[in-house]
Order: sequence, then structure tokens, then C-alpha cells
Amino acid sequence: MGNCWGVKVKAVSPSNSVPTSVYKKMQFWLYIGESSKNGRDGNGLSVSSSRVSSSSVPLTPRSEGEILQSSNLKSFTFNELKSATRNFRPDSVLGEGGFGSVFKGWLDETNLTPTRPGTGIVIAVKRLNQEGHQGHKEWLAEVNYLGQFYHPNLVKLIGYCTEDTQRLLVYEFMPRGSLENHLFRRGSYFQPLSWNLRMKVSLGAAKGLAFLHSAETKVIYRDFKTSNVLLDSNYNAKLSDFGLAKDGPTGDKSHVSTRVMGTYGYAAPEYLATGHLTAKSDVYSFGVVMLEMLSGRRAVDKNRPNGEHNLVEWARPYLSNKRRIFRVLDSRLEGQYSLVGAQKAAALALQCLSTESKFRPNMDEVVTTLEELQMRDPARNAQVEQKVSAQSHNSSNGHRSHRRVQKTLGA
Repeated sequence: MGNCWGVKVKAVSPSNSVPTSVYKKMQFWLYIGESSKNGRDGNGLSVSSSRVSSSSVPLTPRSEGEILQSSNLKSFTFNELKSATRNFRPDSVLGEGGFGSVFKGWLDETNLTPTRPGTGIVIAVKRLNQEGHQGHKEWLAEVNYLGQFYHPNLVKLIGYCTEDTQRLLVYEFMPRGSLENHLFRRGSYFQPLSWNLRMKVSLGAAKGLAFLHSAETKVIYRDFKTSNVLLDSNYNAKLSDFGLAKDGPTGDKSHVSTRVMGTYGYAAPEYLATGHLTAKSDVYSFGVVMLEMLSGRRAVDKNRPNGEHNLVEWARPYLSNKRRIFRVLDSRLEGQYSLVGAQKAAALALQCLSTESKFRPNMDEVVTTLEELQMRDPARNAQVEQKVSAQSHNSSNGHRSHRRVQKTLGA
């Protein structure tokens, strides 16, 4: 994974409506995109990045009973993970929240046994708080979904530990952290993502959802948002956190009926109104995230002027007018995209955000459109990449050079 270990951060409150007592607990983990499970309302929806308690997650074949048989995962002992994380020492903590804490650790690449820091492969170990809000059902759903599926755009679950009352998950390490951080945090480490990188991340995330929705898999993700999209060292997007995932409808059923759960600003209107869950519910959520990437704005932000709190409601009139879409686009992206490319990306987001699910594309169609979008303006892409390479070449060696390249790439 290289030498980029990332940084530990706390979430910035996106809304001044979040109670202080809740906000203090709304810390999240940069590497696995987990959020606090506090701040839910009567419908099971969470505030901003906060997620709901798993105690009310409806049972599914992959979230009830026992761990499904899988040769893809290793069952670790508690002592093995204790050794891999240097006894869960405080300076190994990557982040914490309502679910518990996440620790950096190291494993031998060959036999996945604990090894000394700086050798082997770096991992992220999520240790559930026994008194926290994330329960066994959600933990089990994570194990069974990620344990059964492999796809380059899903985060890799290496193994788990269930020993007495201990519940731990072992993931691959994601050096670039979450999409949420790169879009909304400010600072020397989190520079704005370029247009090309945003389109690359969009395509990767779309491929992950398309895989879940495929006839062979038939899974509804149900919690697609920027904090659950993680980036590896090459900005390849991977979906994480499957605690709310549901098996899709079977037979002649058109939907799955379930209690409304998810995150404010991302849930599809028909799901909010009826509790009817379909793959098109994920498509709507993808449209919200696509709009966040185009605009650089959060889905819900009470700090903005009246009429702009809800991103979708504010942006929809501009997205439908080719002459006004630039009112929506992130000003930090100026000069990085073509007129046709911007219009096509905006049109795709608008289609995904259709109020009627039947008018939304499926994720395979979204993938096709994004692939065409990336190929549509090769001259523009080459020009931007050439500029990045030139800046990297002309920079002096050492840390100063690395920081300049990071700034250009949006690292």
C-alpha cells in the first residue's frame, strides 16, 4: 500500500442543527468511513454523517444467525489482533465513534500473523464497543456481505474475531481515506480533488453499486454516501460499511419493505414515504453524491443561506438548464472540464435524482455514461495530466515536491 498512512481526523459538523452532545460523539474513522451511530430520529434516519443503531436493523439472510461459510475470511483470535495492534495502544488509534475504536496494525503478508510495525501489510482493525450502539446484527451483516463478495470497488475485509463478547473486523488499509474528507475538509492534507479524479471516483463507486445490483448478487446497499466511499493510494473508489445492506427483492416482488433507515439528504423520496426499497433507491443516493462531487457542497448544510440548505432542492433548477449549470459547479474546478463534459455529468446527476424511480437509470447505464464521459474529451484529460506531470518534474526533491504534486492531484 506504500508509505502513505493517512491522518487521523474528526468530522466537521455539517449542520448547526446537530446537538452539541451528539456532535461531540460524531467522530469518524478516516480509513473505513464509519460514523457515530448517534443522532437518529424517529424514522431511523441519521443526522448528516451519523448512522443509526443496528439494534433495529431488520433481519436478512446475511444479517441473522451465524457467519456464512466462506474461505475468503480469516478467523483471528483476540490475542492475534491484540498483538497486531500493539495491545490496542492509544497511539495506534486511527479513529473512534459510537461503534468503538479503530486501530492500525500489521500482519505478515504470507500467513496473516502479527508482525512488527512497519513490516508486512498494514491493516485497520475495528473493535466494537461492547456498550456502544453498533450491535451484533450489523457486525454480522458486514462479515457476511463482504465475506461472500469480491470486487475491486468494494473494500476488502480480511477477517474477523468473535471471541466471547469481543467483536472485531480486519480490513485492508485505505491510504487516501474517505471521499467525504477530500470534498469537504480543508487543510494541507485535503486539497480539492481535480475534475478528472472526481470522475474517476464516480465511475469506481458506480461500478461497485452495479456489481451489488447485478442479477448474481442482488444486494441493495442502502447507505451510499461520501463517508462510505473510500480511496486507495491511486484514488480507486471502494464501498465500505455494509451494516445496513439488504438482499434485494426475489421472485415477482418489485421491492423490499423495510423500516426507513439511512442518512438525511441521501435517501430516495419514495423510500422515505413508503419504506419500499429497490435498487433505484441506491441510484438516487448515487445522484446525491454525484451532485456533491460536482458542486463541492454537502447534501445538507444548515450553515448555507435559506433556500440552499438541501443541495438537491437548490441545484435541481440549475441542472435542468444547460446555461445555468455553472451556478452549481465547484468554482475550484474552473478550467478543468469541457462544456460538453460538465453538461453531460450534470444531466446524469439530474436523471439519477428523478423523483419517480422509473425514470432513473440503472447502475449499469450509469457506468456506461461515465465511461463515455471520460473518453469524450481525451484532449482535455491529457492536458490536465500533462500539467500535473510537469509540475511534479519541475518541483524540487523531498517533502516540498511531494506536497506540490499532492496539491495538483487533490491528495
